[in-house]
Amino acid sequence: MQSSTATQTTPSSAPASSGSSTTAKVRNLVASNAVRAELLAAGAALHQLPVKDYIGLVKRETYYAYDPSTGVYWAGAALSASPTSMKAQVGDQDDGAYLDFEKQPGGPWKAYDAGIPGSSHYSCAVKIPAAVVSAWDWAAGTCHPPS
Repeated sequence: MQSSTATQTTPSSAPASSGSSTTAKVRNLVASNAVRAELLAAGAALHQLPVKDYIGLVKRETYYAYDPSTGVYWAGAALSASPTSMKAQVGDQDDGAYLDFEKQPGGPWKAYDAGIPGSSHYSCAVKIPAAVVSAWDWAAGTCHPPS
């Protein structure tokens, strides 16, 4: 698990891979402040709310990885609603506030609702590759961390 308070500079484009892309392993990364800001903006946009309606990402619930076989970055994070935004607070309560993110090569982050962990009435909005889920130590086939 990657702490949302950790800092590390991460590349803005896919890092070079040494060796075949079919044998390259998913890299578990630490989200930089810039990446966290991009995830927050993508999450706010998904909920059709301004970024100011959130105070950041929930600490110790941010995951970030790079899949060299596809050139795609993946992330999972929970948004923390501002105490002054009733819409963001209600959204966090109703949706569980956990989001999955995908960033295709050269594209922006795209956010997906991950639903409430443990809910049997929800299916993942995006299929996170098994190698990414494994790198994050999540249960196979899930779209959010263990609760």
